[in-house]
Amino acid sequence: MARPVIGIIGNAYMLHDEYPVHAGGTMNSAAIAEVSECIPFIVPSDPSYVSVPDLLEVCDGFLFTGGRPNVHPEEYGEPETPAHGEFDRARDAVSLSLIRASVERGQPFFGVCRGFQEVNVAMGGTLYPEIRDLPGRMNHRMPPDGTLEEKFELRHAVRFSDAGVFHRLIGAQEVMTNTLHGQGIKTEGDRIVIDGHAPDGTPEAIYIEGAPGFTLSVQWHPEYNAAADPVSRKLFSAFGDAARMWATQGRAQAARVA
Repeated sequence: MARPVIGIIGNAYMLHDEYPVHAGGTMNSAAIAEVSECIPFIVPSDPSYVSVPDLLEVCDGFLFTGGRPNVHPEEYGEPETPAHGEFDRARDAVSLSLIRASVERGQPFFGVCRGFQEVNVAMGGTLYPEIRDLPGRMNHRMPPDGTLEEKFELRHAVRFSDAGVFHRLIGAQEVMTNTLHGQGIKTEGDRIVIDGHAPDGTPEAIYIEGAPGFTLSVQWHPEYNAAADPVSRKLFSAFGDAARMWATQGRAQAARVA
C-alpha cells in the first residue's frame, strides 16, 4: 500500500524580509518520513488556500508543529497583551477547527509545542502567556545563544502518570526532554487528560479522553533527532502506525458513517 500522507501544519514566514512563504522545518519532515514512515505534506495554514474538509480527505493524519507565533488569546476568551507575543490568526483558523474535526472523525494527529497548546485551546482550554513569570516555575524557553544542538539539548525530566498512556507507550515513567516554549497550559480543555508534568508542575504530555483516534501531544520538540532519540522514535512510530490504521480502516468506516 502507498504510505499514508501526513499534513504538517506550516508556518508563515517572510523570506529575506520581503517574500511571504509557508514553510515547515526539515526535522518535522524527516521525523514523519523516516520514523513514522509516512509522506510529509506541508500544509499552507491559511483558510484562504485550504479548507478543513479538503484536508481531512487529502491527509491521513496531521502533525501540529511548533512555531514562533502563539495562539491568539481571543481564541480562549482573554484579551491580548504584550506578554502574548506574536500571532498567526490564519493558522489559528485552520488548526483549531482541524483539531476539533479530527477528534470527532477519529483521524490521528500529533501535537508538538505550539501544536500541544492548540490542542488544549481547541478543546476549550486556556494558556499562560509566560510560564517563567509564574512563582516556582523554571524558564522553559530555549537558550538565546548557542548551536542548534545546544538549543535542543535535553534539559529537564518529564514524569508520566503511572501506567498512563505515555508510560505504557514509551516504557518508562520518567524521560528527559528538550524545552523551547514560553507559554503553557493554564486550564485544561474539555476531555484533555494531562498525562505528564515537568518537575515544576508544568503540563508536558496530554491526550483527549475518549477520542477514537491518536491524539497524543507533547510540549517539547520530539522531532529533533527523532530517529536516534528512543522517546521520539516511539512517539513518531506510534503516530505512523495510527495513520496506517486510519488509511486502511478508519477512512472507510468514516465514509460509511457519513
